[in-house]
Amino acid sequence: MTSVGIIANPASGKDIRRLVAYATVFDNNEKVNLIRRILLGLDAVGVQKVYFMPEYFGFYHRVMDGLTGRHGLALEASMLDMQIEATQSDSRRAAALMADAGVRCILTLGGDGTNRVVAQGAGDVPLLPISTGTNNVFPVMVEGTVAGLAAGLLATGTVLPEQSLVRAKKLVVYVNDQPVDSALVDAVILTDQFIGSRAVWEVDRIKQIVVTRGATTNIGIASVAGGIRHIGMEEPLGMNIEVGDDFAPLQVKAAVGPGLVRNVPVSRYELLNPGQRVTVLQNPCVIALDGEREIQINRGDRAEVALSLAGPLVVDINRIMTAAAARGAFKFETRIK
Repeated sequence: MTSVGIIANPASGKDIRRLVAYATVFDNNEKVNLIRRILLGLDAVGVQKVYFMPEYFGFYHRVMDGLTGRHGLALEASMLDMQIEATQSDSRRAAALMADAGVRCILTLGGDGTNRVVAQGAGDVPLLPISTGTNNVFPVMVEGTVAGLAAGLLATGTVLPEQSLVRAKKLVVYVNDQPVDSALVDAVILTDQFIGSRAVWEVDRIKQIVVTRGATTNIGIASVAGGIRHIGMEEPLGMNIEVGDDFAPLQVKAAVGPGLVRNVPVSRYELLNPGQRVTVLQNPCVIALDGEREIQINRGDRAEVALSLAGPLVVDINRIMTAAAARGAFKFETRIK
């Protein structure tokens, strides 16, 4: 049975950056409508089964309540059988369960942080990340119907993986030579000694930035790297940036958050090659992964960050829709008797 998974984070788009900046609130009711359009797109191209991650808001029931009558679906939809903890580990476990169930694509609704943990559980199941968070470098803005069509065309085999997927990069964090976590976009080293508030927006607490990519069109810390040199998603490079003080030789103007354009003092930067490890210079410190404080480094610990090309597989929506059109997937002959 051709199946896909949907992991929607009800907490995405609602963190503290709505108070300290001008970030948009992505309402959960709008996510419900977005998921309905995704399902209609999946249904239109022949997907047979959809698994939902259970969560406290109840997306599955709210979505299905609105898909009746002329909007009824041929596909079967159900929730995964799993206990929820209302933490990010739910997304990681849901992705692993979906992979075990044989889904051929997982659609995510969230920001960089949501996709970070989904990628950790999904293995080599391709992700189609839809932006509904604050920092949205990894996920993309796409209409739900088109996202459903694209995921369905991949899942049903209408378009081959080699025509539609790209392999993302990731950062692996090592503490005392042991891998402890990973990030898809950036690892930011902060002077903090305790995790506290998870979101990152204060430039004066940043001592070092390691990224897999960077563009001036990004919102978040990756925009600092983009202001120095554009690094694309598929380019086999990363960047290590040491943040200085007001007397640093380089100042980079960057949109570190929605409405937060700051000058970031840079004392040194270098491009990273695959497999290269950089030493975390601050000790003790807190390391934020993809915009959220995650790892506390205690005094005396040795922390490093390495660039890896073995990140998740990601659906390239433009490629898959172009390839499907070239194969005639949207054309049907009409015979008049």
